[in-house]
Amino acid sequence: MSPSELADAVKDKAALLGFDACGIAEATAIDPEHRLAQWLDAGYHASMEWMRRTCDVRTDVSRKLPCARSVIVVARNYFANRPEPVAGAGRVSRYAWGRDYHRVLEKPLRKLAAFVTELEPGTGVYPCVDSGPVMEKAWAERAGVGWIGKNSLLLRRELGSYFFLGAIVTTARIAPDSPVPDLCGGCTLCIDACPTQAIVQPKVVDARRCISYHTIENRGDVPDELAEKFGDWVFGCDVCQDVCPWNRKLRETTEADFLPRPGNAHLRTEEISALDERDFLARFAGTPIMRAKLAGLKRNARIVAENQSVSVTTVNGGARSPLRESPVR
Repeated sequence: MSPSELADAVKDKAALLGFDACGIAEATAIDPEHRLAQWLDAGYHASMEWMRRTCDVRTDVSRKLPCARSVIVVARNYFANRPEPVAGAGRVSRYAWGRDYHRVLEKPLRKLAAFVTELEPGTGVYPCVDSGPVMEKAWAERAGVGWIGKNSLLLRRELGSYFFLGAIVTTARIAPDSPVPDLCGGCTLCIDACPTQAIVQPKVVDARRCISYHTIENRGDVPDELAEKFGDWVFGCDVCQDVCPWNRKLRETTEADFLPRPGNAHLRTEEISALDERDFLARFAGTPIMRAKLAGLKRNARIVAENQSVSVTTVNGGARSPLRESPVR
């Protein structure tokens, strides 16, 4: 089978497996300008040291799969309309409303990888869904799946930015696609709207100031000056996506596992504060919210509760209490 025929077959199979987009990139080393290294050297990765440890592999997939020739990138829409707000509750980022996307995408991605080996026996494949040292966004950009927006997220005309990515590194030679133009133009809505000014320059996010980082990955304390700007975000943050013009009038996902589970789009702060480990597991097992761990989620809930009551506190002449501290040391 020729490289172009293989590309057509892979894309057809990806569509049959439910993916909304599929592109192919040549697996030559990525990031020749060393942007990842510069980002790491600036400390923008915060406490996510695993990104530094795997920097070399992230920019050269042949270190993960020797003789890699192609990278297949697929996208799956997860957009769903936000349910009505709930009093006394914090907002959850859209991606975490339903089932853990790793679990949802892993099976069809492995089927696609197996399909490649059926067409090209002896071919090596390495499938991953945000679970290995593969720069999915960078490969997706090279594969023409979309372009990198100023908020550092991948954008695609018909999907906006609310989609998950999966990648398959393979030794098969598959005809590559061409990158698509950057259609953000002079728009800076995402930069201007960020509550904590975490987008320090177009396409560069400082995790140390990012609400998503602090509410999901940070296991320590949240600086006071940032906690006050969290608003009611209890897990993740969608501000830079919600203001993006490309995210207007999107079609909802057809994947039932990505639709909001009851009560998962908004979490009541009082309920979160009362959870023990058993309750936490029973409530959130199989969802991305597990990533924050119970201690982190409780810390986030305390911050949200204080932010929601700060106007009353201010009227009464009070001051903010130190509720953004993590019980984890």
